Amino acid sequence: MAVKRAKKVSRAVAADEQPSGSAADPSTKRILLVDDDPEIIESMQAVLESRGYEILVARDGNQGLVLAEAQNPDLVVLDMMMPKRSGFLVLEKLRRSRPNPMRVIMITANEGSRHKAYAEMLGVDDYIRKPFAMDRLLESVDRLLS
Repeated sequence: MAVKRAKKVSRAVAADEQPSGSAADPSTKRILLVDDDPEIIESMQAVLESRGYEILVARDGNQGLVLAEAQNPDLVVLDMMMPKRSGFLVLEKLRRSRPNPMRVIMITANEGSRHKAYAEMLGVDDYIRKPFAMDRLLESVDRLLS
């Protein structure tokens, strides 16, 4: 099962790939996960899919921006520290380029309060420190998408 999941996650990563068909139910909410840690992505994806969300995956900030612009997800779960483009730069670009900002949850292992203050100044909807309980993530996702 873990091997199948890993292959599925890898297939969903490419920014130029479209997700395999759109959800049958147009009310299904789409969430873009942007993180370079495969274990965190796999865990979040499994939990969120089990709740009926459609999941898109990007492994770095550049892929995250491409998918956000192409797929227009209802919510982005965004890691702060990533290769190629940080979560801060992704958040800044998303906030500048969209008339109606999409919801964003930033996750980070960084303990600094300056980073949280900067994320809030950029308009992040929630800020979760790693490690976090999946219940904490689900609570935030459900609140922001309700």
